[in-house]
Amino acid sequence: MNCKKAKLIDLVSFLKKQGFSAKKTTQKETWFCSPFRNEKTPSFKVDNKKNIFYDFGEGIGGTIIDFIMKYNNCSIKKALEILSEDSFPFHQQTKHIKNKPTYSIKKVTELTNQKLLNYLNTRKINLQFAKQFCFQVHYSFDNKNENYGIGFMNNSGGLEIRNKNFKGCLGKKEITTINNNSEVVSMFESWSDFLSYLTLKNEIPKENFIVLNSTSMIKKAIELVTNYNSIKLFFDNDDAGNIATDFLIKNIENRVVDNRIHYKNYNDLNEFLISRM
Repeated sequence: MNCKKAKLIDLVSFLKKQGFSAKKTTQKETWFCSPFRNEKTPSFKVDNKKNIFYDFGEGIGGTIIDFIMKYNNCSIKKALEILSEDSFPFHQQTKHIKNKPTYSIKKVTELTNQKLLNYLNTRKINLQFAKQFCFQVHYSFDNKNENYGIGFMNNSGGLEIRNKNFKGCLGKKEITTINNNSEVVSMFESWSDFLSYLTLKNEIPKENFIVLNSTSMIKKAIELVTNYNSIKLFFDNDDAGNIATDFLIKNIENRVVDNRIHYKNYNDLNEFLISRM
């Protein structure tokens, strides 16, 4: 098996053979729940024509080789060995491989769309806090139908986009930091958990905040928390949350407080908020 031959293997067939179920299939695209994390809304897309993937939650994409290297945390050589261990059908069209779809942001405004506000209401998030930290973003992919969603900006100017049917990032994936000149920082996986925290408090505490926007950013967070007296964690109760929590506890002595004990019977802080309202 070499790289040229590996890229001819049909990615959708490979994923299905690994046990991943397609959640939505059209002539152009096949959507899966991301193999890289637990999620309910599929954000992992395979371009059926180009035979490449793009994970909107991670902000990464590529060929079947890139997928195997990411999923198994291995080298190209090991990825080719994995593909050599079984037989897979070849893809019929392989020209013009590109890593990510082209998007355009049409406009960014204050949150006013009733459907987006209703979505926030279903998640019991205080609308005043949502309007303070989020935007209404109108965007399109490949200059096709315009969509809109709730946007939360990261430190690189990228926008985490969320609506009832879509979850992803437009632009570079990065952490979001909010500075209130405090020696205490609270850390969250997503902006919805951050806003859930403010909703539960019914105020903006005198704390700094770090929103990872993905637990894959946890190693970057280390350099941001070196000078804090207390680091409060509000991660999800799943494998990704466990790994991120353990990583910080291992690398930062005696300053990390795992607050998941307060919502240990729920998947995340937002689910806990919904149960309380």
